[in-house]
This record gives sequence, structure tokens and C-alpha cells, in this order.
Amino acid sequence: MTDVAVIGAGPAGLMAAEVLAQGGAGVTVYDATPSAGRKFLMAGRGGLNLTHSEPLPDFLARYREAMPHLRAAIEAFPPDALRDWSLGLGQLTFVGSSGRVFPKTFKASPLLRAWLRRLDSAGVRFAFRHRWTGWDEEGRLLFQTPNGPSIVNADAAMLALGGASWPRLGSDGGWVDILAEKRIAVSKLRPANSGFTLAWSDVFRDRFEGQPLKGVALTIGAHTVRGEAMITRSGIEGGAIYALSAELREAVLGLGQARLTIALRPDLDAAALTTRLSGTRGKQSLANFLRKAAQLSPVGVGLMQEAAIASGRPLAALSPAELAKLINAIPVQLTGVAPIERAISTAGGVTFDELDDHFMLRKLPGVFAAGEMLDWEAPTGGYLLQASFATGAAAGRGVLRWLAQSSC
Repeated sequence: MTDVAVIGAGPAGLMAAEVLAQGGAGVTVYDATPSAGRKFLMAGRGGLNLTHSEPLPDFLARYREAMPHLRAAIEAFPPDALRDWSLGLGQLTFVGSSGRVFPKTFKASPLLRAWLRRLDSAGVRFAFRHRWTGWDEEGRLLFQTPNGPSIVNADAAMLALGGASWPRLGSDGGWVDILAEKRIAVSKLRPANSGFTLAWSDVFRDRFEGQPLKGVALTIGAHTVRGEAMITRSGIEGGAIYALSAELREAVLGLGQARLTIALRPDLDAAALTTRLSGTRGKQSLANFLRKAAQLSPVGVGLMQEAAIASGRPLAALSPAELAKLINAIPVQLTGVAPIERAISTAGGVTFDELDDHFMLRKLPGVFAAGEMLDWEAPTGGYLLQASFATGAAAGRGVLRWLAQSSC
């Protein structure tokens, strides 16, 4: 029996291990942490979003420029196949109102436990607290363990080491320098699905930290997303921000800042808002008038006040038409990207030019890579896990194919 080392016990590594075991290979999964799927469990803490139910062409488009490189893997293991796989582990899934797909239990732990039991019954072995440190002169895998250095001689190796977000859960990007020594091109790891920083006034920050912006439309350039965002002490984050994080990040890194426009009432045009705001205010404060006339939340009015302060014109000096325009075009200057350690996922990684069509590193025959350590990114909504599962399965098939050809 051939022996394959899978390095990384996240979704991509575990899926590769399952495919390999089903194909008759002997598999050992190595991980630097004390247990499997630690980031996977964290991702499911608020409800495990496995994948998405939208049509496959639309689904694939979410991967942007990486889509041509991921298409074959995802088409071979699409969202419906992932749902069937989950059902096979006893975890029924359902489609939420947003189109996102969740296990019926809404948790990651039952799915992971069932998966690990299946892998154990298939003969997959696990070696935890084994940090991969590279290769020796003979091409053998090197690990640092609690008992000292360890050398592993495997017939093939599968790398599924994640990105650099959530380093305390094992994804710390420590593999970048190891591959660089082998002249493997790695696009710089950058935060994806992350928050952004800006300088709120002390009054706004202290009052609205942790407050949500609901039903807003966020725009940068030609890109607009509707959804929710959250005010943080140092800036802004949340689902709609994550969906624009690639555009916002590149603007901040390239220009030093990104101009985000927030529409508080995107379903009302300027004329309708002007009519609502042309009534008599009476003894109401301007803030109360705006909340009642335009149905704005207190945090929305606070954002308008922030913009007015920055422009040098107080809200009280604005005409109804000017107020209406501001409500759906509040300018916010983002000045920084939240640290990668706080990001949900990572952009950058091993470039696809370094891989063949079966996810094998061209410069290192018998070494494969999959998951978040590859150079792709996607928004939240199930796309991250789907691509990790799918590339893990594709790389596992690639290993089996390479082993079969090598034995001929």
C-alpha cells in the first residue's frame, strides 16, 4: 500500500484524505495543532455556512479571476455534491432565506465528529502536534513534534496548510518561506473578508461602537452591495463590507485610502426623500426629525453628522434636497485594512502557474496543494468552504492518478 502524507487537518486536507483512503492509499494526516478542524469549528460557531444554492454559473463567478482555475474542481464536486456528502454523514442541510446552505443542526461539531469517525473507519491515521518544517536532502518530510524532530518518508505529500488568518487555530502562513526555498511562487498573503479602519470622532465611536447598519447599500467605484455592516471602535466590518473587501483592500493598499459610499435608504430616490424632509420640523430636534421623516436609525443619523462635520457644513445648514442627497451618498474614507489575524480568510497564496491541472506542484513532483493556501479568494456565503472541499477532493484524485502512473 502506498503511503501519502496529508499536511493540514482542515476541510481541504480531510477531504483529500477521504478521497485517498477510498482510492486505496494509506493516509496519515499531520497537523501542528492538537486536533482536527479547529478553524472549521470556529467558522461554524455562528452557524456553519457550508455552501450556497445559487445557479452554478453565478456561483463560479464569485471566484472572479481565479474562476478558470477552480472551475473543474468545483464542477466535479459542486454544491449539490457537498450537500449529498453531508447527508451521507447524517447531517441534513437546508437552504436559508439568503440562499446559503446550512446543516440542519446549524453546527459544525456534529458534522466534524461524523467525518472523523468515517475517516477512522477507512484507516486514516492522524498525527497531531506535528509542525511541518520542510524536506531533508533526500526529499523526506520534516516535522517538529513535542518529542523532537521527526522524519517521514511518504510516496506523495498533500499540502493543505490554509492561509494566514486565525493563526491561533493553525493557519499562520508559516509554509510560505518553506515553499519559497523551493522557488515556488507565492502571491503575498493579504486579508480577505476583513474589516477596515477609519478615524471616527470620539463621540460617534463611543456611542455607536457595535451598532449595525441594516438594509444599506455600500458602493466603491462600480461595485455596489446591499446588506448589513457593523460599526467597530476602529472602523467598520460586516457582511456587506466583506463582499467588497477585495476592491476596498486594493484601493487602500494602492492609494492609501478607499472612498466608500453608504446609502441608508437605497429604496427611496432623492425626490421621495426630499418630499419627506420638506415638512415642518416643529420643536423636534433635527436628529429626531430625520429618524421619523426618513425612518433612519440613530447610527444612520450619526453617520450623517460625521459626514457633515468632515465637510465643514452642519446638518442644520443643509436644505431638504441636500439632506436627501446625503442620506444615500454618505462618504466614508477608509484608511487601513484590519490585521490579517482578524480576517475571516486570506487572499494570495501559491500561484496557479505553479500547479498542473491536478493540483501538483510542477517543480516538486509528488507534492500537491489545495484549499486556502492557493491564490484565490471569495466572499463569505459558503464559497470559501466549497472551494476548500472541492480543491481537496481534486488534489486527492490527482495524487491517486500520479501514484498509479508512477507505479507503471
